[in-house]
Amino acid sequence: MSGENGSKKRRRDEEIEQRKIKGTVILMNFHHTGLKDIFHGFEDKKVSLNLISCVNGDPEHENRGKLGSAAYLETKVILGHHDEDEVKFDITFDWEEEIGNPGAFIIRNHHHHEFYLKTLTLEDVPGYDSIHFVCNSWISPQKDRLFFSNKAYLPNNTPMPLRKYRENELLDLRGNGEGELQKDDRIYDYACYNDLGDDRPILGGCADHPYPRRLRTGRPLTKPDSNTETRLPLHKSLSVYVPRDEQFSPLKHKEFLKNSLKAIAHSIKPELSSLFQREFHSFEDVLTLYKGIELPDGPLHNIIETNNPLQIFKAIFRCEEPPFKFQEPHVIRENCSAWMSDEEFGREMLAGVNPVVIRRLEEFPPKSKLESKQYGDQNSTMTKEHINNNLGEMTVEEAIARNKLFILDYHDALVPYLSRINNDTSSKIYASRTLLLLKEDGALKPLAIELSLPHTKGDEFGAVSQVYTPVEHGIGASLWKLAKAYVAVNDGGYHQLISHWLHTHAVLEPVVIATNRQLSVLHPIYKLLHPHFKDTLYINALARQILINAGGVLEHTVFPGKYALELSSVSYKDWVFTDQALPEDLKNRGMAVEDENSPHGLRLLIEDYPFAVDGLEIWSAIKQWVKRYCSFYYRTNATVRQDPELQSWWKEIREEGHGDKKGEKWWPSMQTCEELIETCTIIIWIASALHAAINFGQYPYGGYLPNRPTISRRLMPEIESDEYKKLELHPEYFEELFLKTVTSKPLALLGISLVEVLSKHSSDEEYLDQRTPEWTSDEEPKQAFKKFQETLKDIGERIMERNKNTRLKNRVGPVNMPYTLLLPTSGEGLTCQGIPNSVSI
Repeated sequence: MSGENGSKKRRRDEEIEQRKIKGTVILMNFHHTGLKDIFHGFEDKKVSLNLISCVNGDPEHENRGKLGSAAYLETKVILGHHDEDEVKFDITFDWEEEIGNPGAFIIRNHHHHEFYLKTLTLEDVPGYDSIHFVCNSWISPQKDRLFFSNKAYLPNNTPMPLRKYRENELLDLRGNGEGELQKDDRIYDYACYNDLGDDRPILGGCADHPYPRRLRTGRPLTKPDSNTETRLPLHKSLSVYVPRDEQFSPLKHKEFLKNSLKAIAHSIKPELSSLFQREFHSFEDVLTLYKGIELPDGPLHNIIETNNPLQIFKAIFRCEEPPFKFQEPHVIRENCSAWMSDEEFGREMLAGVNPVVIRRLEEFPPKSKLESKQYGDQNSTMTKEHINNNLGEMTVEEAIARNKLFILDYHDALVPYLSRINNDTSSKIYASRTLLLLKEDGALKPLAIELSLPHTKGDEFGAVSQVYTPVEHGIGASLWKLAKAYVAVNDGGYHQLISHWLHTHAVLEPVVIATNRQLSVLHPIYKLLHPHFKDTLYINALARQILINAGGVLEHTVFPGKYALELSSVSYKDWVFTDQALPEDLKNRGMAVEDENSPHGLRLLIEDYPFAVDGLEIWSAIKQWVKRYCSFYYRTNATVRQDPELQSWWKEIREEGHGDKKGEKWWPSMQTCEELIETCTIIIWIASALHAAINFGQYPYGGYLPNRPTISRRLMPEIESDEYKKLELHPEYFEELFLKTVTSKPLALLGISLVEVLSKHSSDEEYLDQRTPEWTSDEEPKQAFKKFQETLKDIGERIMERNKNTRLKNRVGPVNMPYTLLLPTSGEGLTCQGIPNSVSI
C-alpha cells in the first residue's frame, strides 16, 4: 500500500472513530443470589442498547425520537470486593447525525437471567461533555425497557420526539386492570384491603370501613360470588406481587430474612411456642431474655427445616449467636428500674415511640365526643378532689388557663370496641384517660388515670369508671402501677395500628401507586418524591401477608386481636391530609400556638418536647428544600394549574388512592405553588421523619416488655378478691401479678422479635441527606439539595447539644436515654437514630 493510500485509510479510520460515542454501562453483581457467573457471555451480544433521539422525530412512527443502531456490551471490569459488586461494561455507539442528542435508550436482554442495570453514561457526545441515565432497575429476560436521561421536564416542555415515549411508558405502568399480576409485570393499580383472610371485613370502598387503597395483585377471588381475594400460602409470602423494582435488594432481602427469623419461626409453627410455655414471674426473669435462651438440640432444627422452604433458616441456625438472644434495649441499659417512675411514664409521651397523641387539656372534667344516644354518658368521672393535692397553689381553672394540664386520651377511640374486644378476644382492656401536669422544671407529672368499662346493662347506659391517683406505698402504689400498665397497653396498640401502620405505611401506599401511574420519570415531582418511596410497597405487601392479616403476628401481639385493622379503619374516618403537617398537628393537639416571633412561627406550650423541637427543625428544612426545588420548575401558579400530569396525579390520589376521602375537605386543591410545596413537604415528612420517630424506637423502648406491654389479659383485682388480699398482704407479689396481667411469655417473645426487626436499619439504608449520584442534570436543584444536606448536618449537631443540656429534663429522663430518633443519619442495626428517606421497614 502506497504512503498516500495509507494516509487516506488512517484519515477514514479517524473519521469513523470520531463518529463513535463511548459509553459505560454499570450493572450490579449480587453474589448472594446464587448466580455466581451471571454475566458470563454478556459480551457476546446478549444485551443490546439503542439510543433514542430527543431532537429528531421519525414521521413514520408518530414523530417519536429516531432509533439509533444497536450497540452491545464489550469489555467487563469488576469494581469492588463486596456482596454487591459493580460490574462495568464498555459500550460503543455509532454517532448518527439524525439521532443528534440522545434523550433515552432502549435496552434488550437476550440473556436467560434477569440482571440489575444501574447506570449508562455517554462520554463526548457532540455538544455535551457527558449524558447520564440513572436506571436502578431489573431487566427481565426477553423484554425491552426504556430509560430516559436524568434531565427533568414538565410535560409541556418535553422535547417533542420524547413525548410519545413518555405517554406510552405511563400507559404501560397503569395496565388494564385485569388478570393476576406476575413477577415480571410492572403494573401499578389499586385494590381494597380484601386480602386479609378469614372473616375480616373488607377495608376500603364502603362507608362503614373506609381505608386507603393498596396495590392490586389480581389474585383470584376465594369463590365466584365472593369479594375477597385468595391468599398466598405462608411459604410463598416473600413472593407476593409488587413490581420487580419495588422489591428489596438482594442484600436487604437476605438481612431481612435473617432479622425476621424469630418472628417468622414463632408464626410458622406452634411447637416453637411450646418451648416457652411458662409465665414470667419477676422483672429479673424478663432480663434473662437478653442473656440468651438455650434451645433444645435436634427438634427445633427439624421444625425449621421441615416447615421453612427458605433455606436461609438452616444457615442462620448454624450461626454461633443463639437466634433467641435479644439485645439489651436502650431503656434499661443504664438503669433497670427507672422505666417504672412516674416521670419516665410522662416523658415517653413527649420523647418516646408514640409522642404524637398527647394533647393540651381544654376543659375539666374531660368530655366525650361519642354519640350519647348510642353510648350514654361517656364524660369523665374525674373530679377536682382527685387532682387538687398535686396542683400546688393552682386551682384546676388556673392550671388550664396557664396551659399546665395535658391528657393522653384513648377513651373515645376504644369505647366502641371495648365489649367486643373483652368478650371475643383473649384481651381484657379498659378505655383510658391519663391526666398530667406540666411542672416548673418542664417534666410531666401524671395526676390521675381513669379506667372505664362498658356498663353491664349495655353500651347505651354509659361507662363504669374508676379513677386512680399516684400513691407511693401499700396496695394503692401497686394499683397505680397497674393502672399505668393498662395505659401503656392502650398506647402500644394505638401506636402500632394507627400512629405507625395507618398514618405512615397505609396512607402513603396510594401515593406511591399514583406517582408511578401519573408522573413520568421525567417529571420533576417524580424525581423529588421517588427516593421517599423505596421499599414501601414491598414492606406493606409483606405486612398484609404475615403481619396485619387475620391470625397474623399483629393480631397475636396487640390488644384488639381480630379487631385490629377494623379499629384503624374507624380512626381513618378522622384522617385529614393537611393535618399531617407537623405544625398543623401540633396546633390541633393544642401543643403549640402560632407566634411569628418564635422559631418556625410556632411557640411550643411544652418547651422541652423533644419530638416537636427536633421535628420542627427537620420539617422546616424539608420545606425549604422542597420550596427551592419546586420554585425552579414552577415559576407561577399557572404552571401548577396547567401541568396535566401533576393535576392527574393529585386527582387520582384523592379520588382513587384515597377514594373514601373524596372532596376538598381533606385536601389542598393543587392550584398554587404554595399548595404544591406544602403537599410535597407533607409526603416527604410522613415517609421520612414521622416514620422514623415512631418506628425506630420500638425496640429501644418496647424491647423490654414491662415498659411497653401491648396486651392485658385480666382486669384490675377487685376489692375483697383473693388476688387483692394477696397483693395487700404481700407487696412483693406485685411483679408476678403485673406479668400475669400483661403479655404472656410466648407472645412476648413474638412481639419483641417483631419490634426488633422493625427497629433495625439495613446496611443499604438510604437516609434523608442521601440521593443517587447524578439524580438530575439540573444544577440549581443539585445546589438546593447540597444546602439541604448542610442544614441536616447542623440540625444533627444541635440535637446532640440539646441532649447534653441538663436543664432539659425530657431529653434523657430517668432512664438516661438521650432522644436521638430524629438524628438525620445512622449506621446499620439497632441504633435508635437515623431518618431513612422512606418507609422501608
